[in-house]
Amino acid sequence: MKLTPPPFKEMDVLEYPLSFLIIIMCFTYFAWWSLSNKWWKSSSVPINWPVVGMLPGLIRNAHRIHEFTTDILVEYKGTFMFHGPVFANLNMLNTSDPANIHHILSRNFSNYQKGPEFRKIFDILGNGIFNVDYELWEIHRKITMSLLGHAKFQKLLERNMWEVIDNSLRPTFEVFAEQGTVFDLQDIFHRFGFDVISKLLLDHDPKSLSLDLPHVPCEKAFTDASDALLYRHILPEGCWKLLKWLQIGTEKKLSRAWEAFDQYLYPCISRKLEKLMNKTRKDEDLDVFTSYIEAYNQWKDGDLGTLQTFLRDTFLSLIFAGRDTSSTALTWFFWMLSKNPLVEKRIRQEIQQQLHLKEDENLKFFKVEETRKLVYLHGALCETLRFFPPVSIEEKIPLEYDILPSGHRVSPNMKIILSFYTMGRMESIWGKDCLEFKPERWISQRGGIKHESSFKFPVFNAGPRTCIGKEMTFTQMKLLAATIIYNYQIQVEDQIISPSSSIVMQMKHGLKRFLGKFMRVGDDVEGQVHAIMDKKTDGCTIVHRSKDIEEVEWNSLDFEKRNLLVDE
Repeated sequence: MKLTPPPFKEMDVLEYPLSFLIIIMCFTYFAWWSLSNKWWKSSSVPINWPVVGMLPGLIRNAHRIHEFTTDILVEYKGTFMFHGPVFANLNMLNTSDPANIHHILSRNFSNYQKGPEFRKIFDILGNGIFNVDYELWEIHRKITMSLLGHAKFQKLLERNMWEVIDNSLRPTFEVFAEQGTVFDLQDIFHRFGFDVISKLLLDHDPKSLSLDLPHVPCEKAFTDASDALLYRHILPEGCWKLLKWLQIGTEKKLSRAWEAFDQYLYPCISRKLEKLMNKTRKDEDLDVFTSYIEAYNQWKDGDLGTLQTFLRDTFLSLIFAGRDTSSTALTWFFWMLSKNPLVEKRIRQEIQQQLHLKEDENLKFFKVEETRKLVYLHGALCETLRFFPPVSIEEKIPLEYDILPSGHRVSPNMKIILSFYTMGRMESIWGKDCLEFKPERWISQRGGIKHESSFKFPVFNAGPRTCIGKEMTFTQMKLLAATIIYNYQIQVEDQIISPSSSIVMQMKHGLKRFLGKFMRVGDDVEGQVHAIMDKKTDGCTIVHRSKDIEEVEWNSLDFEKRNLLVDE
């Protein structure tokens, strides 16, 4: 029987080659994916996907944005280009290189302004000092410097602080000490800062820090606003504008914060303006309201809105700075002390020696000028600020093409993010012991305060925009820190600590379970310290003999790898 071949089909010619091609493509994709995944796991840099760029990696790490940025910048020696989606203006050059910081904030300052994009993101601040450029910024700065330099300002600051300490802080702490109340120390500092700055600027005491810890919408609104403003940096403009239009997510919280600010500030401004109309001003009076009213009347462009709106924008910015900077820094400061009991012990000894206190005497009052004697306390505060700058990032936009000292080219309207948080953790800037908490690095050989370049330590910004409230902030922190450290003993409870994803470097969950009962110095302090010392933290080596603290070595501040959790 003769066999005949099957009928010829055109597809037969392509059947095997097509199958082979599919196998090759699948193998190639699998090999690429494996290699990419292996590299991705060993690198901090997010994958630059087609169309969407690195946005998926950014969103995936939004909950730990500060650590995420730090990992990348350390890997890339201080400067990295983030590629956003092709449909959004989200390309960002991130840098923590001191040379670049110097160039942007000082050497070529005129080329790097806040810009319209910044004003869109921070629209809640209106025409306040942090949101404007050029002539209006110069007017704001001139008036604020005049206020801080006034002969009566230091006395007014000192009086307001001690009034809040004596009338609000002490009574609250006494009740907490007697009842053994567990409370949020970060919340206490926020309330304290809000009350002090409100009294100072608006001549109004909101009494947010009192025994019942009342809910004050305006005071709480600052935290919600800070969280939302960071996400506006991360998300494409169209995304956060859609959230704003739908009134959902962080944009809903920001809208409520805006309303709370207005409901608090406008009545305070109206009351103050009414008082000024019925008062004769003397040349030597300290009256910040009158100075800003005169500046408003002299402004010729006419784009500031009403007088009340201009004053609202002005004081909102100043209250934002006065409440958040010192309170955030103090929260991290007391947490660092709990990890370094020897530092706290040395600070208490310095307070006793420099302020001439007896062994069994409580610290009830000392003058602003005496805070300059507390050098070791100053060093511990600076070391805290190095790790946790209250304002963790700064955004700049170049007006013209430029080449940074690192060799990176920038073009007009490109976003440049300066990461101050990362700078405090870079070995190339602070040496091999950069992750160790050492107040001594801020003390000179003669025992005085050692000053570092603001381009290495830009916590208070640098160049022409250097924070003019720096000395005021240190004064507030020293007064409050010394009063608490010397009069009370901190007892620690277990809690995982990490920074919040916010424009202000707050603790994500506060210190709600971290502090227990405050104890009077002179009670069973040694036993309490001994109990604290018996607890160990992964990454923290504690050595003690008998009841004396001999050595505390804090080895790392890597939240992800060491978790910073006190062992049960």
